[in-house]
Amino acid sequence: MEAPSGQVDAPSGLPPRVRIPRWIQLVGLPLIAFLAFGLAQTVGHTLVLFVVAGLIALFLDPLVRAVEKVGLRRGLAVALVYLAFLAALVVIIGALTTVVVGQTKTAASRFNSYFTVANGRTHKTDASRDVDRLQRWLDGHHLRGIQISKPGHKFVDSIRKRDVGKYTSRAVSFVEGAAISIGKALFSTVLVIVVSVYMLLDLRRFGAALDRRFPPHTGPPLLRRAEDALVSYLRGQVLLSLIMGASAGLGLYLLGVTGLLPGGDTYALLFGGWVAVTELLPYVGPWIGAIPPLIFAAVVHPVAVIWVTTLFLIIHQIEGHIVVPNVMANALRLHPLLVIFGLLAGIDIDGLVGVLMALPLLAVGRATWEFFGERVEFERWRTGTIPVEVEIETPAND
Repeated sequence: MEAPSGQVDAPSGLPPRVRIPRWIQLVGLPLIAFLAFGLAQTVGHTLVLFVVAGLIALFLDPLVRAVEKVGLRRGLAVALVYLAFLAALVVIIGALTTVVVGQTKTAASRFNSYFTVANGRTHKTDASRDVDRLQRWLDGHHLRGIQISKPGHKFVDSIRKRDVGKYTSRAVSFVEGAAISIGKALFSTVLVIVVSVYMLLDLRRFGAALDRRFPPHTGPPLLRRAEDALVSYLRGQVLLSLIMGASAGLGLYLLGVTGLLPGGDTYALLFGGWVAVTELLPYVGPWIGAIPPLIFAAVVHPVAVIWVTTLFLIIHQIEGHIVVPNVMANALRLHPLLVIFGLLAGIDIDGLVGVLMALPLLAVGRATWEFFGERVEFERWRTGTIPVEVEIETPAND
């Protein structure tokens, strides 16, 4: 039995379902999708800004509710949560920037000295001495046919004549410029923070309006479902980052202790933290995380590049086949093809920002789809009526 206003009766305990007529499916939904696409193209940057602000508000709302339970008013709770959030963000970015710039200068200085500073007794650079050591090792292992001494010294001399210091200073300048750009990007996020503060202050009122229009019935309300989906995603992402960062740090520490990567044990914590941070970027993050350890290995000892490369290949195999399927699959409950589509769409929409907000947005979209999937049904196009038999008369024979 149909209820008024397009509603149909539902089984006991379930919310009433709204039936979408066929004419709306044929005309209304494509028209809405076309208008939404045109609006997104017109105000794309503003739309991304508000989406990011909304995701931040949904992320922080559980913390605000927890602070409210202490007895503080919502405005003061929002202020305390945001101050703590911004303080942690500034400390993390400042610490990472300082460490990266400092280590880049140290690595550049070592690289420059390796090719240009001659030893007081032998009057040879460390690079030339390593070429001689490698040639002696080959000769001692019955590999005299491999002669690398002459081309090796020629290569070292060519690098020294090209003024290594000029290139290393450019690398330092690039990193310092990148650090300045990060600082400017930090200030450019003020607008997003302001918008998210307004959203967070009115989130309870907005949730009440949604509950009046779409009553939660037996399950949680729509806004709470979206927050739970984001918390589940965040929990899975933090666990994934911790696992991969700890694995990379432990592996580099063992390489340093065994002498396969000189100095690896000293910087294992730094590189592990970097790998954990880059894990926030799906698919491309693990490869970006491997770049600094590989550069460090190339500077301290070229052979160590092989061991570091092997380590990260093993880590990536474990990540792809064991960690990600067991951690993120439970957190997102989305098909891998949909995740890949969301990430590629995020890149096309707004580059790095689009990638970062793709998975949280998919998590919210899944929760919203499940909520309305319990309340909306589409009118069927096939009614199941019995077809009418038509008798075709054949012309009589003459």
